[in-house]
Amino acid sequence: MELYRMTALELSSLIRKGEVSPSSLVEAVAKRIEEVEEKLSSYVTLTIDEALSEAKRVEERLTKGEELGPLAGIPIAVKDVICTKGIRTTCSSRMLENFVPPYDATVVRKLKEAGAIIIGKTNMDEFAMGSSTENSAFFPTKNPWDTSRVPGGSSGGSAAAVSAGETILALGSDTGGSIRQPAALCGIVGVKPTYGRVSRYGLVAFASSLDQIGPMTRTVADSALLLSVIAGYDPADSTSVDRPVPDYLSALEGDIKGMKVGIPKEYFGEGLDPEVEDKVREAISLLSTLGVEFSEVSLPHTEYAIPVYYLVATAEASSNLARYDGVRYGFRMEGDFSLREMYIETRGMGFGAEVKRRIMLGTYALSAGYYDAYYLKAQKVRSLIKEDFDKAFSEVDLIITPTSPTPAFKLGERVADPLKMYLSDIFTVTTNLAGITGISLPCGFTKENLPVGLQILAPPFSEELMLRLAHRYEQEAGYYKRMPPI
Repeated sequence: MELYRMTALELSSLIRKGEVSPSSLVEAVAKRIEEVEEKLSSYVTLTIDEALSEAKRVEERLTKGEELGPLAGIPIAVKDVICTKGIRTTCSSRMLENFVPPYDATVVRKLKEAGAIIIGKTNMDEFAMGSSTENSAFFPTKNPWDTSRVPGGSSGGSAAAVSAGETILALGSDTGGSIRQPAALCGIVGVKPTYGRVSRYGLVAFASSLDQIGPMTRTVADSALLLSVIAGYDPADSTSVDRPVPDYLSALEGDIKGMKVGIPKEYFGEGLDPEVEDKVREAISLLSTLGVEFSEVSLPHTEYAIPVYYLVATAEASSNLARYDGVRYGFRMEGDFSLREMYIETRGMGFGAEVKRRIMLGTYALSAGYYDAYYLKAQKVRSLIKEDFDKAFSEVDLIITPTSPTPAFKLGERVADPLKMYLSDIFTVTTNLAGITGISLPCGFTKENLPVGLQILAPPFSEELMLRLAHRYEQEAGYYKRMPPI
């Protein structure tokens, strides 16, 4: 089997036994990138030479018998919204096209300490605003299962790279489904951790009360391994929660018999593609045969999730993106301008259409006379959405839903219809609004051989339970063994 098709856990074992060298693994992944990157456009920046140098350092440590971290020698791709010292971090925006951070994000520091090797920075929707990776200022990324279709967004580059074997592991960020939705559309595993579980220090902010960094991998076990590395308290992040990090890998092996799982009636209605519903229902049937107990639950405020999300997220984006003014760093429009003109020209040229749309929506929602009617009301409904989940989780251990209402759609299909594009996240935004944890994993394929994603949601800091159910289903269903025919 080609090395790029193997899991991080398998490769880690072979590296420690001396049967695979980190250099040969990096070379295998680099060769795969060379073969398919032109068709996919997963990466904004590649760091192959640096990765090979780092692989040599890992080999030297192996030869000396030094203790290695859990990801020693494993290539990883990092979404280009996460700061990497000395490596360009663009957020797929003209505004930060040439920005090179002077520091590493906390998650990147933890990856390096664990021995992981950064292979490149992945493409995304500009400033993580989008559901298709078509909003990148540079180029759209394509879905490895069908290159005429989107990979999802905003972490589409990471999802496509993992799916196609252009990396072994990847990091994404999830503000309203940006890890889980592309994971579903590309047939991989994506985890949105509980808010506060993983440090946001060094993550370029979109909506600070919603953003979380998480793993994107081919298997649930690899996600558990990667989450174990990046999770934990960080005093540099004021929203980080100080509680111990469980052994997520060990948690996978527990029993699932007798687990109580809720099926929310609001997630199985109008707008759900029949093939997606069929595959999710098949997954529920399979889990029933394994002793999982299912019951219907209600999340009555689900219908308000999209408007609430697009008020809260845009308001926070408007505030966070005010710093890109052409004064301190990033893009600056050159010319004989007054200060006000320079701001207007810089922001007009530096931001793409979708980012401008969201800044304007957010600024309007926060403006005098409209704050109470829009932003404040949205925050109150957000509390009701969280209460819906609290009530449901008092009755069940976990909740199962589709991840995305449809399989991957065609490139360009929804660009002219923002509302239709926003509805791609209808099943994922509630997780971020409530601050809970969720995972997407493959649960089958449509007649056109497009992946379908199953979403499992859990109460805050219950990742172990969620990962256990996901792992058992994955092993029984076996869809993780399939790779795209690219």
